[in-house]
Amino acid sequence: MKPLFDAAADCLMANTIDAKLRLTRQTAQAWHDSKLSLACAGTAMPPGAPGRPAQPMLIAPEAVPRRSLRTKPGWIALIHAITHIEFNAINLAWDAVYRFRDLPEPYYSDWIRVATEEAYHFCLLRQRLQDLGSDYGDLPAHDGLWEMAIRTAADPLLRMALVPRVLEARGLDVTPGIIRKLQQAGDYKTAAILEIILHDEIGHVAIGSHWFHHLCTQRGLDAELTFHSLVRQNITGQISGPLHRAARQQAGFSTAELDELERLAIQKGSVPPATTPCPVQD
Repeated sequence: MKPLFDAAADCLMANTIDAKLRLTRQTAQAWHDSKLSLACAGTAMPPGAPGRPAQPMLIAPEAVPRRSLRTKPGWIALIHAITHIEFNAINLAWDAVYRFRDLPEPYYSDWIRVATEEAYHFCLLRQRLQDLGSDYGDLPAHDGLWEMAIRTAADPLLRMALVPRVLEARGLDVTPGIIRKLQQAGDYKTAAILEIILHDEIGHVAIGSHWFHHLCTQRGLDAELTFHSLVRQNITGQISGPLHRAARQQAGFSTAELDELERLAIQKGSVPPATTPCPVQD
C-alpha cells in the first residue's frame, strides 16, 4: 500500500496543470478507497517551491498591474488573479497533507477534501477565462501565498493559524463585494462561480480553525491568546478590513478574535471602527 505522504508529494510536485489535477483526483479517490496508508519512512523534505507550469510568470506583488473592471482586460485580469489563488490553494492543501506527520487521520481527510475542492474551483475559473478568450498563465502573478507556506512549514499550529485563518480568511471578507461588482457589470457567470467558492471557502477556513484549536488543546495553549500573539508577531501591518464577521464566525472565529483583528486593522488605518459586513451569498 502506497504511503499517503508519497502520493501527496507527487501531487505537490506535479509541474503541469493536467498532471496536478489528475493526480489530485486519483489521490483523493485512493484515500477514499483506503488504498493509501499513513506509514511514514522519513521526515518531510525542506520547504521549497512546488511544481507549477512555466506560466504564469511570477513577479513581486507590488509589480502586478492594477486594471479597471470597466474594461475587458481588467475583467480578465481579476478572474486570472483569482484563478492563480485557487491554483496555489491546491498546492497549499497538498503541502498541509505532506508536510505535517503524526496527526489524526481526519486531519488528512480534511485537507484532501480541500485539495479536491480547490482543484474544482480552479477548473471552473480556468474555463471561464477560456470562454473569454484567455487562459491561466497569460498574465503575470505573484507568489505571496506560497511564501507564507514556507514561513509556516516548521509547525502545523503556525500553518493553521496564519494560512487558512488569516490569508485564506481574507477571501471571506472581499468576495461578496467582488460578486456584487461582477453582477453590476453583467458578468453573472463569474459571479455564480465566486458564490460557489465563497460557500466552500467558509468550510476550508473552518477546517483550519478546527485543527488550530485541536493543536492548541493538545499543547495546553489558550487558543484566542495564541492566535492574537501569532498574528501580532507575523502579520502586523497586513490586516485589512472590513471583516465579514458573519462568514468568519461560521468558519470558527470567536468574537474576541474578530475584535482583535479589527483593532489591528484600525491601528493600520484600513477600516473604520464600525463596519457592516456583507451577507454571505450561497
